[in-house]
Amino acid sequence: MTMPDNYAAVAMQLTARSLEAMDGEQSRKAMLAHVGEVERRIRGASIFIAQYGGDPVKLAVLPEYLFTSYPGRISIPDFAAKVGWDADGPEYDALGAMAERLGMFIAGNAYERDTAFPDFYFQTSFLIAPSGETVLRYRRLLSMFAPSPHDVWEQYLDTYGLDGVFPVADTAIGRIGAIASEEILYPEIARVLAMRGAEVFVHSSSEIGSPLGTAKDIAKQARAFENMAYVVSANTAGIDDPLLPLASADGNSRVIDYRGKVMAQSLSGETFTAFANIEIAGLRKSRRTPAMVNSLARQRPALFAEAYAASAEAFHQANGMMQGGEPNVPDRDYFKRAQEAVIARLDKAGII
Repeated sequence: MTMPDNYAAVAMQLTARSLEAMDGEQSRKAMLAHVGEVERRIRGASIFIAQYGGDPVKLAVLPEYLFTSYPGRISIPDFAAKVGWDADGPEYDALGAMAERLGMFIAGNAYERDTAFPDFYFQTSFLIAPSGETVLRYRRLLSMFAPSPHDVWEQYLDTYGLDGVFPVADTAIGRIGAIASEEILYPEIARVLAMRGAEVFVHSSSEIGSPLGTAKDIAKQARAFENMAYVVSANTAGIDDPLLPLASADGNSRVIDYRGKVMAQSLSGETFTAFANIEIAGLRKSRRTPAMVNSLARQRPALFAEAYAASAEAFHQANGMMQGGEPNVPDRDYFKRAQEAVIARLDKAGII
């Protein structure tokens, strides 16, 4: 196994821009122009970081939905048509060219269209290599208001297999897995990625920043410690949306080491100050050392499999957006109705 050299990773805390008020042509131009702005910010940050610490920046993580903001006021098909990215589309081409010019891996998050599921979008966390190739594409599984692969589960598995549900990219800077936004709160996703070899979790988020210990901040440290993995978490520096105060989702970008220690953390505003050195050699040594602190090797997944299976029927069911064997795009009220049905089943089962 080739051991990666030490390198620096940076969580770029940048402002997300809402495009819902634009038409489709305007929004496409705005996204591509935004990519160019982001490249200049990363280039400047990487020069400073390399001068400051000595190691080159090999990984830059961008915030959640940086180029579009979130969909809240228009239908799923309309949002997909207006700002959804295609796997072979110009937005990925632009980011790939940026990664080549910068000579680094770029992680981020966008809303993506899929020809296998017309009129849908999936929230997708991606990793682009210095070659310009997209080497990881992870579709968010747990979302309150967006389609999940689980909603079209059988067809999704037939199309992409389990490797496409829980992808881990084996790269020159380590094995990388992606966690999207609120999913940091759910330990199962990080655990499965760790069991598939992930050593660094790239976490694109847009969340409330606070000097208090937020739920997500606590979860970032927990996911790092319990899986012996680095977490590089980039938050937005606010959302540029006429209906929201700018700093509603701002601050607390972090880099956390595989012991759960916060190595760097940003305050508010646009900044690159959440950066730190990543030492994969030390992580791998720790994972291979018998010790009480080897939290990954001490796990016993088989203990919990039967209990999970026994309660599965009470929770969200697969294929909720399939109708007559075909994907069916729902109205936005679907998500509330689906959760109400889960709550009713949990009550009936005596879980709540």
